Amino acid sequence: MTENPDLRAFWAEAEEQLLPPIRLAIAYAPAAVRQLWTGFFVLDRRFAQIVATAREPMLAQMRLAWWRETLHRPVDEWPAGEPFLAALSRWGEERSALAGLADGWEAMIGEPPLDAAAFASLAGAREDAVAALGRLSGGVADNARAAAHRWALADIAMNLSDETERGRADALLASADKPHGKVAKAMRPIAVLDAQMQRALAEGRRIGGPGDLAVALRIGLFGR
Repeated sequence: MTENPDLRAFWAEAEEQLLPPIRLAIAYAPAAVRQLWTGFFVLDRRFAQIVATAREPMLAQMRLAWWRETLHRPVDEWPAGEPFLAALSRWGEERSALAGLADGWEAMIGEPPLDAAAFASLAGAREDAVAALGRLSGGVADNARAAAHRWALADIAMNLSDETERGRADALLASADKPHGKVAKAMRPIAVLDAQMQRALAEGRRIGGPGDLAVALRIGLFGR
């Protein structure tokens, strides 16, 4: 079946919205699941922007609530003519995990310093979404959950400027389980991102620095 031209245009534009390290990570996934990964990361980024740019907390909560309620409804009840929603319809019954991602980002709304529970909520929601993607890929989430949780916490920590919040996120990351063993091909993107993120965080820099490409290549090809 030929893909809808609107969806082809959406995927091309969506990939351009993502940071280079994320685009690189997605490239290591089999072609059949790359759009699932792209949809997840684009939605996560969109929710992050809603939280970061809303003038009032209530406005962010309202926008997240719209997404949450829409994703919980049957696909045939979704608004027509929205390429992004059409793209996310591939998640089928697993779309509830995407709705949960909205809950995770809503936990990040509040007066600083946010407590550790807010960071744990977002990390858990991201982990659950990655696990759902694994089920869509044939039940291959295996130890990718640990990588997803650590990536999520490291990404949160790296984007915090408040020292109290950063300390709480770092403490959660320090106690998080480490991935072990080989990661299935469909789940390589999150393993690639986790490894790069942990390396960057340890060196006190942003992801995408010297040596990160070699790490991505090793894990992307061999899964560990």
